[in-house]
Amino acid sequence: MVISPLNNARFPVPLEWGEPPGAAAVPAARRLVTAVVRDWAVALSDGAIQDVELCASELIANALVHTGERCTVTVRRRAGRLRVEVADRCPDLPERERDAESTGGRGLLLVEALADAWGWHPAGVGKVVWFEFLETAEAPCPTHGWGTAYGLRALREVA
Repeated sequence: MVISPLNNARFPVPLEWGEPPGAAAVPAARRLVTAVVRDWAVALSDGAIQDVELCASELIANALVHTGERCTVTVRRRAGRLRVEVADRCPDLPERERDAESTGGRGLLLVEALADAWGWHPAGVGKVVWFEFLETAEAPCPTHGWGTAYGLRALREVA
């Protein structure tokens, strides 16, 4: 978070952290994603924020389970969109399981059903899997009621 010189206006910037493998990693990471979304005052309904949390959970769990290694989680906000990216070091393509008899593999189907967009791209030796949610309305002024902010659209594009 970037704080203004007067310490009264906060502007979102991409936030990125590494998540180590382990049983506690997924719940902790999804809570952090939700906390970031709420702190940035992203214009999403409570239901949409729960959907963001669920989608983040699925991508983070996939990365940790399929690699057994650390993954990197990035949260971005730009031009009325919230984007969550999960990077891992596994070159295997993400798969959407459609077999009714399968006991797993439905996470990406869930992400596809809930998010406004999702996808993946290669990154180094691995890949980045991402999803986006569109904001439902103009977000509240980042000055939190203290003064006026101008040019917010330009600031979002820079962030």
